[in-house]
Amino acid sequence: MEPRFSTPAPSEVTGGAPIPLASPAAASPTVAEAILDQLAEWGVRRIYGVVGDAILGLMDALARQDCIQFVAVKHEAAAALMASAEAKLTGGLGVCVATMGPGLVNLLNGLADAALDRVSVLAITGQSPTDQIGTDVKQFVDQQRLVDPLAVYTAMLASPRAVVDVLATALQEARTRRGVAHLTVPRDLFFAQAPAMGRPRPELVRGTPVVSRDGLERVLAVLRAARRPMVVAGIGARGAADAVVRLAERWGAGVVVSLGAKGAFPETSPVVLGGIGTGGNPYAGSLLAQADVVLVVGDTWWPEGYVPVAARVVQVDVEAANVGRRIPAEIGLVGDARAVVPALRDGLAEHAPDPVWVAQVREAGERWRRQNAREGETPGFPLHPARVVRAVETVLPPDAIVAVDTGDVTVWTNRSFRPRGQTFLFSGEWRTMGFALPAALAAKLCQPARTAVALVGDGGLAMAMAELLTATRHGLKVTVVVFNNGALQMERDKMVVSGLQELGVDVTNPDFVRLAEACGWRGFRVEREEDLEPVLRQALAEPAPALVDVPTASVVYPETKPVD
Repeated sequence: MEPRFSTPAPSEVTGGAPIPLASPAAASPTVAEAILDQLAEWGVRRIYGVVGDAILGLMDALARQDCIQFVAVKHEAAAALMASAEAKLTGGLGVCVATMGPGLVNLLNGLADAALDRVSVLAITGQSPTDQIGTDVKQFVDQQRLVDPLAVYTAMLASPRAVVDVLATALQEARTRRGVAHLTVPRDLFFAQAPAMGRPRPELVRGTPVVSRDGLERVLAVLRAARRPMVVAGIGARGAADAVVRLAERWGAGVVVSLGAKGAFPETSPVVLGGIGTGGNPYAGSLLAQADVVLVVGDTWWPEGYVPVAARVVQVDVEAANVGRRIPAEIGLVGDARAVVPALRDGLAEHAPDPVWVAQVREAGERWRRQNAREGETPGFPLHPARVVRAVETVLPPDAIVAVDTGDVTVWTNRSFRPRGQTFLFSGEWRTMGFALPAALAAKLCQPARTAVALVGDGGLAMAMAELLTATRHGLKVTVVVFNNGALQMERDKMVVSGLQELGVDVTNPDFVRLAEACGWRGFRVEREEDLEPVLRQALAEPAPALVDVPTASVVYPETKPVD
């Protein structure tokens, strides 16, 4: 759907070089209009950003059409994080915009999140007018050199006639390479006339790679030889979770789940052991360390200290470039897990699992489920973090979207939350604080019928507090749960277990309830342990955005490792 543009009202822009306005009667669209036409053709419905001088031409075009919503935020980092969260949630393209100089630099944190988690994001940034590029004009920086480490594609538009080609290339690169594409547009070019003809989005019809019989047999020979098999499942296995569980049952394997696949695997299954490493099942680590064959499905996670040293490794991934990336794979199967995993399961029809190993897997799972249940009932006030997570788990509907910030709240959520179908959003590889609130706002914009919740530490919320006003501005009914322990707890934990002198880990907090109310939210504070679930339910039932301040105990996370 192409945006419908209205005739622009006369306007005047002061400061800097004069900006020529395109004639309303011009036969060709402006570059800004051509960009929006192309984005609409690709299904873009939202652009996140902060207004600045160098993108006023784009803002003018956005204001005169009704297809793409401009989501004004308070900080460019939040705009990029929201674009990244949209891409993670929908599997589509997230788009953000910023002005030149500080605007672009502020975007970088969110763009890094998208880059490292390999989701499709397009960033459009303004630049100095073409006749000032390369001079000492204020706020000028070589944007391509700045963005290049994070981008699969970055280019500067040099001519209005190239806008369709350059933008189409950027979109296709972001889409097919699952990364950040970046387009710089000099300020004056937004108003220049562009070719009228856009380019439709190519429909991708993906075929299923055919694995030769010999190749499949090589893989199956490795799997059949296993006496102590394990499966590591990541974000690429989300759509094949049932098939992975059935394969593990037939193979006699346990399944450990990395952070990106949280919520996709039924943790009630006797073969699903939950997370591994920091924030995971403490009993699964020893099993994984004993494994003689590991099947990695849709993941690039392989940290030393949590994985076996001498196991044979088979890796399944839709991207050939991921095979052997971080992981010592002996064989790689390139293809969609939804097609590959059932074929492997069928090939194990005659396999006889080792009953001793199967019993060990099931005992590790059952032992953890019992301990997890006890931890979630830990009494006391301020509240134990596992108790807070358990309460959130109890009150949330199965279709909720849970955005989790980075820090102590991440490991406790990964450890204690037993999903029932909820979707989780994390800053997986970049692990930036301040992720959860922008991510929850983007989730509510993309899927307004679903409950959207942000689980944040007090330090993480402080990095994104201005976006409370963004929720109010756009009428986004989200719920924020603040784990308020007065500290950067994860960093404090590492100092404690390493015997280091603590410094800089205490935080100075506002009254979060009064702050929320000043921003147009409903604010709640849990005053007693027995009030936790009732207060959370009341906040979720509010028609307006709501924040719950939960006094949380300063507990050293049990799997914290000393600093090397």
